[in-house]
Amino acid sequence: MTVIETRSIADQPRYDCRDAYVETLAELAEADHRIVGVVNDSVGSSKLNSFRKAFPDRLINVGIAEQDMVGVASGLANGGRIPFVSAASCFLTGRALEQIKADVAYSNTNVKLCGMSPGVAYGELGPTHHSVEDIAWLRAIAGMTIIVPADPVETAAALRWAAGSEGPVFIRVSRMSVPKIYPDGYEFRLGKAVTVRDGDDVTLISNGTVLWRAVAAAERLAEEGISARVVSMPTVQPLDTEAVIAAARETAGIVTAEEAVVGGGLGGAVAETVVRHHPTRVEILGFPEFAPTGSAAYLLDRYGLSADGIADAARRLL
Repeated sequence: MTVIETRSIADQPRYDCRDAYVETLAELAEADHRIVGVVNDSVGSSKLNSFRKAFPDRLINVGIAEQDMVGVASGLANGGRIPFVSAASCFLTGRALEQIKADVAYSNTNVKLCGMSPGVAYGELGPTHHSVEDIAWLRAIAGMTIIVPADPVETAAALRWAAGSEGPVFIRVSRMSVPKIYPDGYEFRLGKAVTVRDGDDVTLISNGTVLWRAVAAAERLAEEGISARVVSMPTVQPLDTEAVIAAARETAGIVTAEEAVVGGGLGGAVAETVVRHHPTRVEILGFPEFAPTGSAAYLLDRYGLSADGIADAARRLL
């Protein structure tokens, strides 16, 4: 694991990871003619207008037909293409789950699924548009790699890794603006956690849009003399079990914080690892119910996924 120093995270500029997504996808497509995009009438929300202009014959829009979208992508992959499927995560994983299971994972097809605007990014549109179950659904499918990048640098790095890998991959692409955590040149490593901040009292394990909030929580805890280790876990499947076991052994407990349901996601994966290898106290932060309509910031605060909420969970463990 690599230690990356991060200071005053809340004061840093914010970025939309979709910008990194489309820039990187265009770079990859320029270098490899096999790369194509497949969308469900989501060109604008995926910010793929520039990609469509640069590669008009390599962006397939199937309309609002998510099951067809995944099936078409599987066919393209079987024909030697490398399809990047781009759609709102709630609809991609909910409506096309059978196709993801059978056509992509079971068939071990080289399809890259990009869940756009996941979590509660569409907060004001309510529970139908919240995508907090996607990680739990996909984690139950064998052979599905699941990546939840935390910032634009990691988003780009994960896409580059996915383009060069074989087999099914799901990548969450955040809509909510986040500060940069990783330096330019960061290299994504499948199944490897990154220690963003060292600590020996308690461990905070997070990813995606919540990771920077975990860093901010650690900064606040440090002011009280509490040393919190912050572990970024970009790969939910396969999980870095060694990093989890080390946290269980070396600190008093683990707090997991994610923009997802409390059952079956990152928290579930960490808890399963701990109970099998080194039991310790674990507190899982996420969404325990159908979250109501409201802004993303309001919903994260409501369910303890703010810096204050994560810090409170760490204090409870201690």
